[in-house]
Amino acid sequence: MLRLVDVKKRFGQIRAVDGLTLDIARGEVFGLLGPNGAGKTTVLSMVMGLLAPDSGSIEIEGHGPTHEPRVRRIIGVAPQTLALYDDLSAAENLAFFASLYGIGKTEAGKRAAELLSLVGLDDRAKDRVKGFSGGMKRRLNLAAALVGDPEILLLDEPTAGVDPQSRQNIVDAVLALRQRGRTIVYTTHFMEEAQRVCDRVGIMDNGRLLALGTLDELIRDHGGLTCVVVETPAGARTIRTSDPVAEVSVAIGAGDVLNIRVERPNLESVFFALTGRSLRD
Repeated sequence: MLRLVDVKKRFGQIRAVDGLTLDIARGEVFGLLGPNGAGKTTVLSMVMGLLAPDSGSIEIEGHGPTHEPRVRRIIGVAPQTLALYDDLSAAENLAFFASLYGIGKTEAGKRAAELLSLVGLDDRAKDRVKGFSGGMKRRLNLAAALVGDPEILLLDEPTAGVDPQSRQNIVDAVLALRQRGRTIVYTTHFMEEAQRVCDRVGIMDNGRLLALGTLDELIRDHGGLTCVVVETPAGARTIRTSDPVAEVSVAIGAGDVLNIRVERPNLESVFFALTGRSLRD
C-alpha cells in the first residue's frame, strides 16, 4: 500500500532519515517506534507531502507519489501538535475539515456524527473545543483525521498527554479501524500500546531502520533471555535463561522457594536493546 525506497533527508549536518526502505501492506497497522530525534515525524511529514525527500521515492500503490495533491487527498493525518479550532464546536471543526474535501453539508453532518460517536464525543458535539480537556482534544484530533475517509491514516503520538480513559478510547478506535481494513502508520512512545494495536513494528534511531518485524519476531531476535526470579528465605536471585520452564523446575526441586516470577522479554526489552538507555532530549 505504501512504499518508501532509499529515502534520505538532511537538515544541515543532521541526517534525519538515512536510506529508509519500507513496505507497508494494505490493511496493516504499522508501528514506527524510536527515541526522540530518531526521524519518525520527519518520515510522516514526507509521507504526507509536507516535506520533500532529498532522494528516494515515496508512493502509494495505485495512486503514485505522495507529493501530488490528488494522492494527498487519500491520506488522513492526526498530528502530534493538535490541529483544531478552539472557538468552534466539535461538530463545526469536523464540518470545516469536511468542506476542504468538498463534502456537502448533509454528508458532512452525517460523517461528523459517526466520528464523534467513534471517539466518544457525541454528547459534546455542540460544545466549543476551548472547553475540552487534553484527552477530548486528542480524540477530536483523531476524528478530524478521518473526516475525509482516507485510505491511509498517519497517527503521530495520538495518545500523548492524555488520561487513561481517553487513551483506551483512542486505542479502541484504532482497533476498530483495523477491523475495517484501514491502513495505519502509528508512532508512539508507549510500548504496551504498540503491542496491542500494531501488526508489525519498525524501530528507528538516528534516521535508520534498526529492526522490522512482528512482535514475536522482534522479541525472538532482539529481546534477550527470559528472567526467572526465585525468592527464598536467603533472598532473591535472578536467572537469565532461554529455558525458563527448566529453571522453574530446578528451583522448585531445590525446595525452600517462597515465590517464583518469570519475566519474559517484551517490546520494551527490544527497544532498549536496539536504541540503548541513554536520555534523548
